[in-house]
Amino acid sequence: MNCRSEVLEVTVEARQVEEAMLALLHTILLHRSTGKFHYKKEGTYSIGTVGTLDIDCDFIDFTFVRVSSEELDRVIRKAVAEFKDALGNSGSDGMGQISLEFYQKKKSRWPFSDECIPWEVWSIKVNVVNLANEQERQICREKVGEKLGEKVINVVEVINRHEYLPKMPTQSEVDNVFDTSLKDVQPYLYKITYQITDSLGTSVSTTMRRLIKDTLAL
Repeated sequence: MNCRSEVLEVTVEARQVEEAMLALLHTILLHRSTGKFHYKKEGTYSIGTVGTLDIDCDFIDFTFVRVSSEELDRVIRKAVAEFKDALGNSGSDGMGQISLEFYQKKKSRWPFSDECIPWEVWSIKVNVVNLANEQERQICREKVGEKLGEKVINVVEVINRHEYLPKMPTQSEVDNVFDTSLKDVQPYLYKITYQITDSLGTSVSTTMRRLIKDTLAL
């Protein structure tokens, strides 16, 4: 099986990191989750509904849609908070990457543990910049909102392609494909990881500052 890999990149100021990551991760998981499976007998099942919520950002001019599951939201927020803290502790300007990997389990014979086989990985590269004043922050608020809108459209376009998805499992194999631990939604099995780089690329920082200055000149 070939694992698909998609890379997104955003440039934000520190206070926008959490909201930008939540917007993108929740957008992906919205399209990689189903309602709970209700099995009647082996091979016959119904799928529950998935509720959604509109979330308004505080530091970005942007509204995103997420699955209404509070349990799933807590899990995602915890991972994003850890990433944000690690970025904040890395120095002034920083660069990091948070990854959302979807996988399925392949049963192994005892005494070996199950094999986790990734089938799709989303990597979000994050560049953090410091801005000089409130006017620049307001422009950044608008520009980041525009960029996130573009990223969300990109995510939806990628997910709508007819590419590999794990086949619907039988009742005995559902835990090999889906995370069944949540009571109100059933995402594909996934894990979130991150890594931090201490220095920000000059070209990225310069691009954002030029964008802000060009807007100020209008």
